[in-house]
Order: sequence, then structure tokens, then C-alpha cells
Amino acid sequence: MFPRPIQELNLSKQRLYKIALPISLLIWLLPMIAIVATAGRSLSDINFGNYWGMPTEWAFVANFTAVFDSSPILIYLMNSFIITVPAIIGALFLSTLAGAGLALYRFKFHFFIFALFIAGNFVPFQILMMPVRQLTLDLGIYDTYWGVILFQIAFQTGFCTFFMRNFIAELPFELVESARSEGVSEWKILIHVIVPLLRPALAALAVLQFTFIWNDFFWPLILIQSDELRPVTLGLTTLKGQFISSFNLLAAGSLIAAFPPVMMFFAMQRHFIAGLTLGASKG
Repeated sequence: MFPRPIQELNLSKQRLYKIALPISLLIWLLPMIAIVATAGRSLSDINFGNYWGMPTEWAFVANFTAVFDSSPILIYLMNSFIITVPAIIGALFLSTLAGAGLALYRFKFHFFIFALFIAGNFVPFQILMMPVRQLTLDLGIYDTYWGVILFQIAFQTGFCTFFMRNFIAELPFELVESARSEGVSEWKILIHVIVPLLRPALAALAVLQFTFIWNDFFWPLILIQSDELRPVTLGLTTLKGQFISSFNLLAAGSLIAAFPPVMMFFAMQRHFIAGLTLGASKG
């Protein structure tokens, strides 16, 4: 199931690996290198087409300062946290309940219900744009935090349930049977037996969901109209001038917006890797 260690391959394949790895890494990092380089350039350099050459002057401090001075980016960052954190909590809570139900019990239409969770991940968001917007208007939650939060929970729960169901299915079922034989209720089994074993999976999902929801541009664009409610991904559009695009400020703002997910990953890296390794190997 897992690839063979590179040390076990023949010499020619090891050499090919050592050549391909840095090339692949450079190609993968090229957009990030371009953004960092642009964030340090002056607007005059960009206007004269100096995208990859040595800047005539470094403007990192000036560009990052201008981002904070020319836009309420701190408010946008706070809005992103207000939307992202409750959405993660809601998606993890619902997916834990649904995943446990699908992994521990067999009932009529079990496979059909599980298939619905999987199929929902393949529905293009674009075709749901107008129905979702109209539904938020009918419910009175259009242009509110809760409108975005509830639909982020709804759209992320399918993937989270698929992940949690696979993870729970790999846990030793003898623990559940032992607790049942002692007369422990199903709810207490979930809380005291299952959930403590789900920490790697919950950590991995928390990192993934934080990245997905924090970086989402589509649903805030559709469901939020007020400037004071915009998350940072939508708020970055305010850095684009009316007659000229300040790409250096957009690049600097993008780096600021990317900082929280990166810090989240490094803080949860060990649990993230453990959760993916243990939870994604059984379908």
C-alpha cells in the first residue's frame, strides 16, 4: 500500500529520484516564490515589467505597512476567524456523530446513506450558487456571519464524515463490545471510548478544514455583501486600485492572509500526519 523506501530501489532509480525531487519542488514552490518576490518590489518595478530581476529597491516594509494602512485587514482577519472556527467545530461535531453511526452500526439503507455523503463532495458549488443564495435570503441570514458558517458546515460535513467513518472503522471493535457488555450506553461509549481515540483524526481534519474554509473565496463572495463582514480572502480585493492594480500590495496581503493556516499546520503537524496515515487507508 505504501511506496517502497528509496534505499530499496536500484541505483538508477535513486539517481532519477534525486534529480526529479528538487526540480519538482522548485516547480511547486515557483508561485510562492513569485508572490514573495512581488511583495518585496516597488510599484515602479512592476510597472516597468521587472518581475523576476533584482529589484531596484526593496519595499517589504513599505508594502506590508501600506496593506495595513490602506485596508482594514485586521478586521478581515478577525472575520475569517469568526467564520472559520465555528464552521470547523460544527463540521467536526456532525461528522463525528455521522461517522460513528456509519462505522459502528449496520441498518437499512446504510450503504445508500454513506454514498450520499460521498456523492455530495462531487457536486460543483457553482450549480448551487443561486439556490443557496435564495435560501439564505428566505431564512433571513443573507449577508451575515451565520449564513456563511452554516453553509460551510453543510458543505464540509460530507468529506469529514467520509474521513471519520474510515478512521472509526479501523478502531478495535472489541473496545465497543466490552463497554456494551458492561451496560454502558451508546452515547457514553461514543464520548468516553471512541472520541479519545479520534484525536489524530480530529487534528488532521481541523487542519484541513481550517485551510479549506479560511481560503474559501466563493461562498463569502456569494453570501456576503457588507464590507465590514468580509473575510480576508474577499477583503483582499479592496487592495486592487480603481485604475491600476497594486500587485505588490496584493502579494503582501496574500502573505498576511496565508500566515494563520501555515501556523496552524506547523502547530498540528505531528497529529496531522498521524491522522492522515491512520485514517485514510481503509475505505
